Amino acid sequence: MSIRMADGTRNELLMNTKLINELVEVAKYSAPIHGFLVRLKESPNSSEVVTYAPITLLSTPMPKAVFLQAMEVQPHYNTLVDKISQQPDFLQEALANTITVDAFTARLFKIHQHVLKEGRLQSIVLGLNRSDYMWEQEENGHTSLKQIEINTFAAAAGGVASRMPDVHRHILKVAGQLEESQRIIDNNAAVGLAKAVAKAWELYGSKRAVVMFLVEENQINILDQRIIENELWKWNIASIRKRFEDVFESGKLDEDKRLFVDCREVAVVYFRNGYMPQNYKSEKAWEARLMMECSLAVKCPDISTHLAGTKKVQQVLSKPGVLERFFPNQPQIVEQVRATFAGLYTLDMGAEGDKTVAMALATPDRFVLKPQREGGGNNIYGQDIREVLGKVKNSPERMAYILMDKIQPVPTQNYLLRRGKPLKLSHCLSELGFFGAYVRRGKDMVMNDCVGYLMKTKSSEHSDGGIIAGVAVLDNPLLF
Repeated sequence: MSIRMADGTRNELLMNTKLINELVEVAKYSAPIHGFLVRLKESPNSSEVVTYAPITLLSTPMPKAVFLQAMEVQPHYNTLVDKISQQPDFLQEALANTITVDAFTARLFKIHQHVLKEGRLQSIVLGLNRSDYMWEQEENGHTSLKQIEINTFAAAAGGVASRMPDVHRHILKVAGQLEESQRIIDNNAAVGLAKAVAKAWELYGSKRAVVMFLVEENQINILDQRIIENELWKWNIASIRKRFEDVFESGKLDEDKRLFVDCREVAVVYFRNGYMPQNYKSEKAWEARLMMECSLAVKCPDISTHLAGTKKVQQVLSKPGVLERFFPNQPQIVEQVRATFAGLYTLDMGAEGDKTVAMALATPDRFVLKPQREGGGNNIYGQDIREVLGKVKNSPERMAYILMDKIQPVPTQNYLLRRGKPLKLSHCLSELGFFGAYVRRGKDMVMNDCVGYLMKTKSSEHSDGGIIAGVAVLDNPLLF
C-alpha cells in the first residue's frame, strides 16, 4: 500500500477519513509484525490467543527540549532514590505518620526494620525505575515539565515500548510523512533494563544462579517481560518465573543466606508483583517477601527502595532544603530535579495539613489526592476529593494521602486503537516516563543511566488509569 498526502499537516491527516481507516489497518498488522502484543483479558495466561497492544494511531507531538530535560535529569533521580534507600533515619522521619494510618505501608516498613536489625547481607543494589511526567503550557508560552511520580517497583512496559518506534514510523511512512517518521527516536529500554539486571547477576558471582521474575497469577503483559528475559539470554543468563506462593512452598535459605527456589540458586529477584495490598493474598506471601528480603539475592527493588518510591516521600522531597540533604554542594543538580516538581502538600495533622485540607475542599479541581499506592486507578479527583477529605479532614486517617497540584497537560487529538473498540477521534492527554537503571556495589555506582522511555496517552474524559486497566494506550513522542 502506498498512500501520499497532498498536504502533510497533522490536522488534515486526522480529518481524512479514508486515509485514517487505511492507516488503522496498517497499524493492526504492523504491531504484530514488530512483536507489539498482549494477551487477552479473557485468557490472561494463554499465549495462543493474543492481540496488538493498545496504541495511538499517530505519535504525539512534544517539544524536543522537554524530552531532553527529562532524559538528562533521570540519572539524578536514580541517584536520589538510591541515596534515600540508604538513609533509614530519613525514611523513618518521612513515613512516621503515614505508617500509623496506612496498614500496607506499615507492613512494608516492618520488613524494612527487620532487615535493618538483621543487617543487610547484600552490598549489590539494582534499581529499575521510571519517572513519569506531563508537560504544560504556561501563560508566558514556556513549556514546563512536571513530574507525576517515580515508580521504583515493577516499572513496566519497557519491553513493548522498545517496539513502538518501528510501528509508528511505518504508519507515518505509509501516510507519506517520511520526514515526520524520522523524528521518532529509537527506544532501547528493554536492552538497557536487561543490561542492568545482567550486571547485578554478574556481580553476584555465580554462573549457575538464575534471575527470578516474581510475578502475579494473571499475566496479560507477560510478553513485555519476556522481551527482557530474551535479552538476558544474550549474556547466557537463565530466568525463572515464580509467584509469592511458589517461593513460600519451595524457597529456602541455606546457611550463607543464599536463596534457593525449586533447588535453583537465585542471584536476582526482579519483583514484577507485590506493590499493592491485594498482591499479598495470605500470610504466606508476606513470609515469602520477608524470606527474599533477608536473603543474599539482589532484590529489585529491595525493601528500602520500595519505600523510597512512596507518595509521602515524594511530597517530603519537595519541602525546602530536603533535596540539598541528598545533593550537598551540588546546586545545579538540585535545581534540575526541583524544576520538575509540581506543587505537593502534606496532610499531616497540624496547621499546615489543615491549610491543605481547606485548600483542597475549596478548589478540588485544582488538585489530585494520592494514596500510598502504585499502578493506575488509585488517585482521587474533583468532587471525589471533597467526598473523601470531607470524611477524614479532622482525622489522622487523612495522613494516608498527599495532595498534589493537578498538572494541566497540552491536549492533542488522536485515535486510540484497542481491540473491539469503535474508532473515534479523541481529545487526548499524554504522559512521558523515562526508565532509569542503576547498579551499586557498596559505595561504588557501577552503572547509572537513562535507558529508554515510555509514552502513554488517554482520552481526556478519564482522570486516571493505566494501560492494563484499559484506559491509557501506548504512544511515541514526535519531537519538534
